[in-house]
Amino acid sequence: MLNVREDEPKYAKLFDPKTEEQNRYGKEIKLTPVDDNGISLRINGDDGIGPNPNRTKQHAFHFTADNCIGCHACEAACSEKNDLPPHLSYRSVGYVEGGTFPNFTRMNISMACNHCDDPVCLKGCPTRAYTKHPEYGAVIQDPDICFGCGYCTWVCPYNAPQLDPVNGQVEKCNMCVDRLEVGLKPACVSACLGNALNFGVVENTPQNRDQIETQIPGFPDPSITKPNIRFQQIKDMPREVTRTDSMPVKYHKNNKDGKYKPVVDQKEGVTKQWNLKRLSSRENPLVLFTLVTQASIGLFAIAFLGGLLGVPALSAAMNSVMYVPMVAIAFGLAGLGLFLSTTHLGKPFRFYRGFNNLRHSPVSREGAGVAVYMAFAGLHLLTMLPNNAIFQGLFGDSLAAYTAVPATVTGALAFLGSLVGLYYMYRCYRIPARPFWNHRQTASTFGGTALALGGLVYGVLNVPYLAIIGDDYTALLSSLAVVIVAGLAVEGVGLKRHAKDLNKAENEGAVSHYVQSTTFGKSYLLRNVLIAINIVAVLALGAAAINGWLGLTLWGLVTVSVLGSALIGRAIFYVLVVPTTMPGAFFWKNKAFEEHAREIGLAANPAVGVATWKH
Repeated sequence: MLNVREDEPKYAKLFDPKTEEQNRYGKEIKLTPVDDNGISLRINGDDGIGPNPNRTKQHAFHFTADNCIGCHACEAACSEKNDLPPHLSYRSVGYVEGGTFPNFTRMNISMACNHCDDPVCLKGCPTRAYTKHPEYGAVIQDPDICFGCGYCTWVCPYNAPQLDPVNGQVEKCNMCVDRLEVGLKPACVSACLGNALNFGVVENTPQNRDQIETQIPGFPDPSITKPNIRFQQIKDMPREVTRTDSMPVKYHKNNKDGKYKPVVDQKEGVTKQWNLKRLSSRENPLVLFTLVTQASIGLFAIAFLGGLLGVPALSAAMNSVMYVPMVAIAFGLAGLGLFLSTTHLGKPFRFYRGFNNLRHSPVSREGAGVAVYMAFAGLHLLTMLPNNAIFQGLFGDSLAAYTAVPATVTGALAFLGSLVGLYYMYRCYRIPARPFWNHRQTASTFGGTALALGGLVYGVLNVPYLAIIGDDYTALLSSLAVVIVAGLAVEGVGLKRHAKDLNKAENEGAVSHYVQSTTFGKSYLLRNVLIAINIVAVLALGAAAINGWLGLTLWGLVTVSVLGSALIGRAIFYVLVVPTTMPGAFFWKNKAFEEHAREIGLAANPAVGVATWKH
């Protein structure tokens, strides 16, 4: 354990003579049985247990906003204690400000991990790198288990987990449990010059303090995770405060409850722009993964269910030599999607750890669903081979009688697996900390894309074959037109409802929609117009049943248009999301400054604290 100095100041030592039995959320503060003082945390390999009588009670930070002078001593102490590189900081200081001269007010906010009662990072992490310990209630993350997917950074409302793009892993505040074990407060608390930070058992009011509130202006809704942090902020703040970073968010005081709600801050003006280059992001692998996997699921569903339900054109395709290649393509697209998803990881060769948290993580369940779909699709492919005319020409048809039932069973199981994968792909984005995603529109977009792209791939595979052998393909295109239009219509209705809801929202979702309508306004409009044009064009082509080169050319143009709108829409989906994160400073934790530093090469200087993405 740590050696404690003989002259350690009193303010650096834990002091909780009395504690409450329950916190304000109704949860027991004592995290283990009364007669249990916990187990060893094996800090630095030491099996010892600290003497703190409150060792197995939930501890929490207390922040007095009125006292914080924005000196960043807490950041520096944390960085030194944990030997962090310049681009990482477990604790950071941001600002909100408002008013006019001479009554201009700025409030500093120092924030780290809040070691929540309901840690969404723990539930979301697919590798089980997080543990909520009964000792101090600390939520501790193991970077060696992490494979760098960054999902915990999405679900956390407080920007606590830090994704290190250099090492390809996530790290975060560990509550300085090594200091707690010897009776000392965390390093950031001990270093605070203004006596703004304190630490102790949750719900205890520190000495010389009057409040233990759960919110201050700029702090996200505590109901998301039930965070273990308490605040005091007595000085009056203006009814509206803004952020000093580039996030187009400001906070307006609600007349009913006096709480500050996030609203749009039109920092970027109202001019509509293209910004097509900015649609490319670190999430490009996920853009392709979701599109390719949904196309695979849609293709298999149309091929299997369409034939099984007796749709004439689709039944004919199921009984033709093209059915086995279609299933093979669906299988291959799903495999390609999974491969693309691993390229998003900081440590791609540890992808197998993504199945470690099937109990809680939608990411684990998404991967498992797609894997099950692929497994049964592969078996379905094998059981359908004896029905293939080319296979029968080489090996006879004696096996066909024995594989009919297994083919149906494996196909049904593959379809169910694909639904599980698609559902949890949707659940991955129902994140309260990202209101732009946390909407039914995500389901309508994913489902609609599966139908539309699946129908297009189906046509691309079968129409050339029918044209080559001289069969009529207009009936098939008419059937596929119904599926494609249904997919596009579902997506279009969802997008319209999404925009309507976000326009009325009092959260960061409204901010995302503002960015969508201005910074990417023309790209957003293009996507919407293309969806409308594609619906009309597919309906017209399906009804007209145009044959020959003219028909194929028109269908080819529609295919390109649908793919283009899907790609733009999915890129927008990832780029626009504004999380419920804590306010940043003008330089540090400021997205605009980070982008500027990368553009002009300033990021090459490590002292700037901006790392170049490597993964």
